Amino acid sequence: MQFGGTPQRRRTRRQMLNATMDEDSYPHGLMMYNEPPSVNITLQEFESFAFERVKVLHFLDSLSVSAVKNSTAYNEKLTEFLRKNYPGFLLQTATGREVSDAELNWRRKDHVSHFILRLAYCRSEELRRWFLDKELDLFKFRFLQESSSSIQAFLKLNNLTYEPISKEERTRYSAALCTSSYDMNEANVENSLFYRVPFIDVLNLVSSRKVFLHQGDAFVPQKEFLSIISTRFREHLSKALAMTSRALPQLDEDDRLLPMLRSFNQTAVTSAYDPKKNEGKVTVSDLEELSKISYPLCMRQVHSSLKETHHLRHWARMQYGLFLKAIGVTLEDSLKFWRQELGKGIGIDKFDKQYAYNIRHNYGKEGKRTNYTPYSCMTIITKNPPSAQDHHGCPFKHTSPDLLRQKLKSYKTSTDVIEEIITLVKAQHFQIACGKYFEVTHKMEGTSFQVTHPNHYFDESQKILK
Repeated sequence: MQFGGTPQRRRTRRQMLNATMDEDSYPHGLMMYNEPPSVNITLQEFESFAFERVKVLHFLDSLSVSAVKNSTAYNEKLTEFLRKNYPGFLLQTATGREVSDAELNWRRKDHVSHFILRLAYCRSEELRRWFLDKELDLFKFRFLQESSSSIQAFLKLNNLTYEPISKEERTRYSAALCTSSYDMNEANVENSLFYRVPFIDVLNLVSSRKVFLHQGDAFVPQKEFLSIISTRFREHLSKALAMTSRALPQLDEDDRLLPMLRSFNQTAVTSAYDPKKNEGKVTVSDLEELSKISYPLCMRQVHSSLKETHHLRHWARMQYGLFLKAIGVTLEDSLKFWRQELGKGIGIDKFDKQYAYNIRHNYGKEGKRTNYTPYSCMTIITKNPPSAQDHHGCPFKHTSPDLLRQKLKSYKTSTDVIEEIITLVKAQHFQIACGKYFEVTHKMEGTSFQVTHPNHYFDESQKILK
């Protein structure tokens, strides 16, 4: 991609683009993004294309904590959002007809915006993980919107050599396909596509008995076939992001792009939370009561462990200490609280020598004087998983179902709700499970509260209770 230039040069570039961009440039609406764009764009287009895609990815992020991915509710909400704001993402690839200029322009925007965001989100492991997950969610949704003929064209274009089985084979193995494929009857078999795939490529489907095996091949129904293609998409994008990251120093020389790239990713992984907005609003004497009525479960368990054992390991102290800072505990009160609790286990002198510095550091009063922000749900779920002796992390992610069931029961949670939460946890919908816990503890059932940050949880709780 090249940028900028005088108005006359930009007009010339647009004319060149219109003259050269045809259906051969973008033969399909769905892409694996194998090759970077070679078109000229203006800085205005660079910014607008990227911001539009960022908004879509952020919507996917928020939607994933209020609805189960690929459920009917999830798909309906995403479709409605895209139809109102970015209908290009809903365009299906029609085979056998000429592609309109509007569709080609959309495919160009899709292609270019994806590669721009690669530049923005390759800068750290956390950003790469977030971008990869959201792009994969978007790809899966769009793949499922395509017709059978469109999917076959997509596979051919991307050298994915999986062929559908013949109609005769569907008829011959109809009974076996019905019994081995989820939610399949004879009528569905007759009208569905099944792809012939080497069984070694779909061991997850084989182990869960979701496919029919014949002579070393698995007959994969189209709706399960997505798992194969999405794995390829993830592997390709993961490698591409790593390569982009290594090439990034060359881009840093262009001071026109850096501010925009940084603005695209600044709220990707952590919700924008201002730790100063509650400063001084919570005192140490409030914490015990607040832990029972307004803490998310992750902070409640850390607080309880600290009160019981007067000891926490490093990551638990970090997770809870930054949370306390953001709910409004001052540095002075924080030092008082930690000295009081840890001092019972190690003594005041040892606390002052080994722990007080780190607390002041978290408040930006030592070292580089960085004003550290509290951990988001995504950070707690994905980074620094706890070991057996730790108490940090996300209880819905890192606690076994039996222990979680026991913990919730001790907090007087009803059996029906506990089982609903356990079901969500087993399906790996950890933030939705936390949202359910919020609804029940605040008697707000049916609100579909979206939990993305422990401090947002606390703030919303306080709004309700006050």
